[in-house]
Amino acid sequence: MRNVALFSLLVSALPLCAQARSPVIVELYTAQGCASCGEANAYVAKLAEKPGVLALTFSVDYWDYLGWEDTFAKPAFAERQKAYVARLDLREPYTPQVVVDGRAQVGGLQDDKIDKLVSDTASFRRRGPDMAFIGQRRVDVGSGAVPRGGAEVWLVRYDPREQDVTVRTGDNKGQTVPHRNVVVEIKRLGAWRGKPTAYRVPQPPAEGLATAVIVQGPKGGRVLAAALKD
Repeated sequence: MRNVALFSLLVSALPLCAQARSPVIVELYTAQGCASCGEANAYVAKLAEKPGVLALTFSVDYWDYLGWEDTFAKPAFAERQKAYVARLDLREPYTPQVVVDGRAQVGGLQDDKIDKLVSDTASFRRRGPDMAFIGQRRVDVGSGAVPRGGAEVWLVRYDPREQDVTVRTGDNKGQTVPHRNVVVEIKRLGAWRGKPTAYRVPQPPAEGLATAVIVQGPKGGRVLAAALKD
């Protein structure tokens, strides 16, 4: 009981050490074999430099049959996009697509609409649970309101470097496609039910990767809070 009480006391102090404001999460679903994706990639790369925004590039594999296998794609990324398709009542997944905070989506070439979604989300999003990384192997999520169905805690590893990929076959043959904040791993850490909870953070699969943790409604629900590891 003493350990439980001590943990609750530590987590209740999260506002003193947690990030003051969660970043707006911008997810780009893209593919190197998608003829119209290069421009969206370049725009999201610029958006990644904006304070208060975490832009993540999820490469999908369902265009690989056109002749070029995306070098960053993983099936888990396409599955995440499919969850948004169901949640946002879309007919099918497509690229380039941008999802902002799990709340709304727009075509990846509609820069003005993306900017407005990001601005509106930053202005009107309710404050979610406080979050803090504790050392190298733990993240704490504080208390807060939980949406219907609960919430999930996701670990995202991404490469913050700018990367250019030269496509050798398919619709983009001969073109160089830019990338920024390429996601290499997404892992569910567990459920969050509104009470202070600690989650174990596994070691990164490679050096040089950045780490984010996102608290989100289940099955492509809205983002409640997010934290970046220093």
